[in-house]
Amino acid sequence: MSTGAESSGVLKREIGLGGAIVLGIGSMVGTGVFVSIGLGAGAAGAAVLPAILAAGALAGCNALGSAQLAAAHPVSGGTYEYAYRFLFPTAGFAAGLLFVAAKCASAATAALGIAGYGLALIPGAEAVPRVPVALVILAVACGVALAGARLSTRVVAVLVAASLGALALFVAVATGRGGGGAVLAASATDFTPGGFYAATALMFVAFTGYGRIATLGEEVHDPSRTIPRAIIATTLLVTALYLAVALAGLSAMGAGEFARAARESGAPLAAAASALGSGWLRLVVSWGALAAMASVLLNLILGISRVVLAMGRRGDLPRGLARVGPDGRSATAAVLFSASVIAVLVIPGSIALAWSASAFTVLVYYAITNVAALRLPRESRRYPRVISWIGLAGCAILAFGVPPAIWVGGVCFVALGLAARATLRRSISP
Repeated sequence: MSTGAESSGVLKREIGLGGAIVLGIGSMVGTGVFVSIGLGAGAAGAAVLPAILAAGALAGCNALGSAQLAAAHPVSGGTYEYAYRFLFPTAGFAAGLLFVAAKCASAATAALGIAGYGLALIPGAEAVPRVPVALVILAVACGVALAGARLSTRVVAVLVAASLGALALFVAVATGRGGGGAVLAASATDFTPGGFYAATALMFVAFTGYGRIATLGEEVHDPSRTIPRAIIATTLLVTALYLAVALAGLSAMGAGEFARAARESGAPLAAAASALGSGWLRLVVSWGALAAMASVLLNLILGISRVVLAMGRRGDLPRGLARVGPDGRSATAAVLFSASVIAVLVIPGSIALAWSASAFTVLVYYAITNVAALRLPRESRRYPRVISWIGLAGCAILAFGVPPAIWVGGVCFVALGLAARATLRRSISP
């Protein structure tokens, strides 16, 4: 028989400012830098550089909105909870549904990316299917997440340090070979409105890891101060890093080959290291990618599970998913459910498909975030309302920058989810 602590307990506050920043960086410096920059280059060529700046600016607006919402309402669940409190239940449910879909797709991308970079390290393993390897990796990450946020934060800190070191070496070697000036010049000639639009939408997803800090709001010390500071610091640091890595990758092999490597192998930075003629650098980058994407995968499982936990508490998902372990350190049922959904999305094996699906759903999710921020009472507002208006407009415009099949499917997914919720509520009402 479940105890009260197990069914409706509160998670412990165990994460400080440093830990929150580590979780934010660990959520962003992974698939975004090791895979999505290559996908963005495929859409816009060297103009992926201004697309990164635009995506970073939009993410900054959204980050400020998320920060003030998290400070005003620091509980697990992120925009799912904010929309319930400051908007209305249907908006909250839609936000939760979109978050779970977006981040499960991102987690599937990370698992497939880890498999791609890992197989690239093994001579002759290029023909090995990525999907079974990705599923094993997902199972290991799920096991770590079940141990709770404190252990997960320590593991992420080690992984982030390893990945940042590998990226620093890659940027240093590529910069030393030159070519950056030519890439900057090409970013202007490659610029087209359509390509820039699509690349900005794809790159935006790479910045949304800061939201993991907000979804863990119930576990952060002094959330009204810690969450805003951690979110802002993380966004600024990662924008600078993405620009440096993109410039290095494009200098090493050009936009066309860089994009092809992202689509076909899921390991564009390893291919760029090879193009630099450095076998040791390829190994360093591949191991750094494994560390980075492992940290992203672990953080995504944590973030998704906390939204699932919140949805279970409200009855928007089965209430059994709201159970917290007796020590208050892990949302066991929610973690296992989240990992199961991610596994389903891993099976098709397409990185580009998973990332595009994540782009649409996360953009709509953050549009709802900005609407909720606009409804904050004056005493809880920390930043001018115009920031949230810019974030809302940017998300609404970019949401349809992904292939039409993706956003049509996304709209249908949300409609089906809302219909299922309405049917469930009618069936249980007296």
